[in-house]
Amino acid sequence: MFPFFSAILGWIAVFLTGSDTAANALFGNLQVVTATTLGFNPALMAASNSAGGVMGKMISLQSIAVAGAATALTRAEEAKLMRFTVKHSIFLASMIGLVTLFYAYVMPGWVR
Repeated sequence: MFPFFSAILGWIAVFLTGSDTAANALFGNLQVVTATTLGFNPALMAASNSAGGVMGKMISLQSIAVAGAATALTRAEEAKLMRFTVKHSIFLASMIGLVTLFYAYVMPGWVR
């Protein structure tokens, strides 16, 4: 299940840090070392971390705050925006995890 949770870890890291670059710096080496230890392609796991992070960016608190400030949303509207966006973010991060599982187990030769 590591390939699936590789994307989810990136998603959580970007949600917490607000930056895909910071999340990659924080967890990128962990992904590569774990992938190597478990026999997975390290480039695939690092890419999964980054792609999952992109899905987490849409719900990072910094992004919601900037969107709210730029459009003069009230707190209630910001909360509504967050609830709406979380559903999509979880779905898309899960899709990235499933695609990573596909590449890791079904077509590992497709990743170089």
